[in-house]
Amino acid sequence: MHSNKLFVTFTATAFIILLNISFAAAQNSSESMHGNMHGNMNENMHHEQMPTLPGQGAFGALAEIIAILEADPNTDWAKVNIGALRAHLVDMNLLIIDTDINSKNIDGGLEITINAKGRALKAVHSMVPAHAPMINGLNGWNAKAETTTSGAKLTVSSSDAKETLHIRALGFYGLMVSGSHHQAHHLGLARGEAVHGE
Repeated sequence: MHSNKLFVTFTATAFIILLNISFAAAQNSSESMHGNMHGNMNENMHHEQMPTLPGQGAFGALAEIIAILEADPNTDWAKVNIGALRAHLVDMNLLIIDTDINSKNIDGGLEITINAKGRALKAVHSMVPAHAPMINGLNGWNAKAETTTSGAKLTVSSSDAKETLHIRALGFYGLMVSGSHHQAHHLGLARGEAVHGE
């Protein structure tokens, strides 16, 4: 009887030890598998080309400006105005997609009448007169603009016959994106600086 109890006790103890060993082995195997999977995922992410385009132009412009501001230790966050930049980007979008353009050839270039309504009209009034001085002198161009009740009038010309062809080929939208002041303008807006009277 005593021998049977010892045998049962020994058998139970051995069984518990075997269970613990099996559990530990299984746990180590699981952790090793998880580690390998995690390592493989990280390795794949390092080797996989990650996307860089934000998927939307205004979103990308905001992200770029914010990255510049955050990298600059002199950024005065009390003055930063991302809302002003966003409003300007909305104006840019409306100027491109929601305006009607009538162009006529003049001596040396183009006279362009820009018509718009509602929010787009405000965009025209804000951007066209501000842009003309920025391109006046660019490539030897003479540029001037004035607002009208329905939009604006932009006149761009040159005494150089080659530049006359250049101006006419660009048309209103090409002329509006000419020059390299846009990016600096966006950064100035975001920093809360007075830019183009805005």
